[in-house]
Amino acid sequence: MFSKILIANRGEIACRVIRTARKLGVHTVAIYSDADAKALHVEMADEAVHIGPSPVGESYLRGDRIVAAALATGAQAIHPGYGFLSENPDFVDQVVAAGLTFIGPSAASIRAMGLKDAAKRLMEKAGVPVVPGYHGEAQEIVLLASKAREIGYPVLIKARAGGGGKGMRRVEHPDDFSEALSSARREAKAAFGDDRVLVEKYVDKPRHIEVQVFGDNFGNAVHLYERDCSAQRRHQKVIEEAPAPGMTSALRKAMTEAAVKAAKAINYSGAGTIEFIVDASQGLKADRFWFMEMNTRLQVEHPVTEMVTGTDLVEWQLRIASGGRLPKTQSEIALAGHAFEARIYAEDAARGFLPATGTLHHLKFPEAAPDAATIRIETGVRAGDAISPYYDPMIAKLIVHAKDRQEALEALGAALSQTEIAGSTVNTAFLAALAADPDFCAGDVDTGLIGRHQDALTGIAPPTGAIISAAALAASGAEALPPSNDPWSSLSGYAHFHGVARRTRLKFGEDDILAKVSIRADGRFQVALDAPYDGANSHDLRVLPRLARWPGHVTVFEGAVGYTFAVPDPLAKSDDAAAASGSLRAPMPGLVKLVRVAKGDTVIKGQPLLILEAMKMEHTIAAPHDGVIAEIATEGAQVTDGTVLVRFVEDQNA
Repeated sequence: MFSKILIANRGEIACRVIRTARKLGVHTVAIYSDADAKALHVEMADEAVHIGPSPVGESYLRGDRIVAAALATGAQAIHPGYGFLSENPDFVDQVVAAGLTFIGPSAASIRAMGLKDAAKRLMEKAGVPVVPGYHGEAQEIVLLASKAREIGYPVLIKARAGGGGKGMRRVEHPDDFSEALSSARREAKAAFGDDRVLVEKYVDKPRHIEVQVFGDNFGNAVHLYERDCSAQRRHQKVIEEAPAPGMTSALRKAMTEAAVKAAKAINYSGAGTIEFIVDASQGLKADRFWFMEMNTRLQVEHPVTEMVTGTDLVEWQLRIASGGRLPKTQSEIALAGHAFEARIYAEDAARGFLPATGTLHHLKFPEAAPDAATIRIETGVRAGDAISPYYDPMIAKLIVHAKDRQEALEALGAALSQTEIAGSTVNTAFLAALAADPDFCAGDVDTGLIGRHQDALTGIAPPTGAIISAAALAASGAEALPPSNDPWSSLSGYAHFHGVARRTRLKFGEDDILAKVSIRADGRFQVALDAPYDGANSHDLRVLPRLARWPGHVTVFEGAVGYTFAVPDPLAKSDDAAAASGSLRAPMPGLVKLVRVAKGDTVIKGQPLLILEAMKMEHTIAAPHDGVIAEIATEGAQVTDGTVLVRFVEDQNA
């Protein structure tokens, strides 16, 4: 076993690797950028090395600096985590050339599976079924469009490099092919440095089911069963589970055998995942699955496999990379129970899952799951940390395990309802809604489920009068009564002969809310809300809902929903310029990738104006109303959240 390893990653996966290394007595070296100088993974590691500025291209993608850090600290091996350089064969070559061990597959294996088109040709030769489509080298638009017509619409354009849904577009009609191809290529180039694509048949009711495989350097390979990752938004996984609901013994046998065959075809060593697309339109059948791609690394969702198989996959990685054999044979790996993983992101589900930033002023995860269920939190942040625009906005992975799917699903819903995050827009309400969706609960899930139910899943009921009143109480400085229920000792501002009223102003979205908070003779507070909200609400402070105060705000938690109210400073002057309706502001920090209109152009409501790239994904900014462009951001401009992107002519007749 190694005595010291360097972790070439950040966030929750770096923390995850550190925990297992610590258990095995292995010392760890963290790396960090300027933005991560005080990050949790830096604090947890035995040593830490600064490798550059915040942008990934100047830090976490600098293989030369990472290798130098490993050599300088005496590390014997490098664990890549996932993302960044984890599937970069050139980096593996750098590591090996420096006399270090790469904790993962060989560069040859990564190259064999790194490009989707070449991987599919290899799998065809190995007898593994692949999706019908064009996987060739030629990239002329005329040829690709012709192949799409031959395959038959709808088709899926996919970047041949990378993953995570980036560079992927579904195309329903030939007229839309050119625009979708251009968009996919731009996104792929930005994310992976490679704009080449392949074109495949789009499966009508696709299930995304993947198989965890593991190989060693002695020719052995096993599978650790399957995971279902069909619950996706924008081609990115949201909730994963193991085993797959509705899985038949025939399909499991066929898929796991194909997965092991794929791993052995490239002499694979370490943790890997074979991803399959399954046609569920007629149920799960053994002849209706096809190879999509192989991820030659540990997956984000690996904890669900660990929970149902009783394994530590990071420990397996370390043991195999240090020269050991597979810890278990295939017959020794058994399934037990059911597990879910929910990815908690800083994002606005109601606004098309736009990434969000902010400081996590309040962060509280459930400590225990109900009954016999087990809960596990994987995170790389603490309360007070900031969600940076430079990296993936994941806050945590919430994993639950129970004896069967129903109990695990109930535990997932309960855990999400107990999670409290304030300071950034998060997706906990969306996750809870998905976990309660009737089709999802029934296991009738495919990759289009979220898209079909998106309005219901992302819609949040407006705050009730009770929630608003609780926010007003918190904003007014009220505190809960102590066990003695003595208002004399607990209520600031109490007057003996008359009630004390305090006016409080809140903002919820665009709404201004005025409330009057009074102290009653019985020691309770009464809150009167101005129209259009309901009238008086009396609240016993001992049953106030969960809430968090943070600078200028109050967040009230109702189940998995966090209602955040701004508490305006009564001494601050209003910013009339910021409130003007003649401008369009950036919804998130990002790069202006493409501008489609020019100053003086007349536009109509819904017309695309520009494309903003944030966190390696493209977001179309459309006109909110008809108008004439007075000013528009320039291509290549880096903007922050709230930056004015477009100004409209206020009076077209002026």
